[in-house]
Amino acid sequence: MQITWLGHGSFKIEIAGQTLLVDPWLSGNPVLPEDQHDAAVAGATHILLTHAHFDHIVDVLPLARKLGVPVVGQYDLMGHWEEHEKIETVGFNKGGTVDLGGPKVTMVHATHSTSIATPEGPKVVGSECGYMIEGDGHTIYLSGDTDVMADMKVFNDLHKPDIGILCAGGHFTMDMKRAAYAAKTFFDFKTVIPCHYKTFPILEQSAEVLQQALPGVDVIEAEVMKPIAF
Repeated sequence: MQITWLGHGSFKIEIAGQTLLVDPWLSGNPVLPEDQHDAAVAGATHILLTHAHFDHIVDVLPLARKLGVPVVGQYDLMGHWEEHEKIETVGFNKGGTVDLGGPKVTMVHATHSTSIATPEGPKVVGSECGYMIEGDGHTIYLSGDTDVMADMKVFNDLHKPDIGILCAGGHFTMDMKRAAYAAKTFFDFKTVIPCHYKTFPILEQSAEVLQQALPGVDVIEAEVMKPIAF
């Protein structure tokens, strides 16, 4: 199994014979060089979407068409796209689990917001979510954009994830201190990978606070386009 950070909240996860792109943000991503875009999405079999903000959704439809792969996400938006955008989708909802030909993916709650820009102003599209991704002897909790939630205890009780991919940049999501609280209070991770940070000056620039708060946990400051093997 390999996890590759594409910068911000974007990942490539190679697991159980499939390659999942999570919220793949290429266009305008300041930490993913343009000459790395093709390599970032090479071999993708599915696209997972956590919510509809531009830094998560802007490249989803073009990539689905270019790569010929399904988009996996909340039922309402997936159904709309399949009907009107003529792409393949896998639509489900919170608490549901889908088998993506190897990895099993469960949609879980997140607390954030979600909207897309339209000529008439922002429109809410579905709701935000995270995922539990199971395969190759591991379970990954992918938080999506969220704050700390008591729901996280339920997630751990049911899924027992050993890897946490946690938003931790602050301002728009929980920061390093709050992500550390979530990890210590509700989970028993062996590995934590922070994300949604360092992209812009307004966000946190270091994972030092998270690392210091989680002794005994392997807190990895991932490098963009450098795979982490498990």
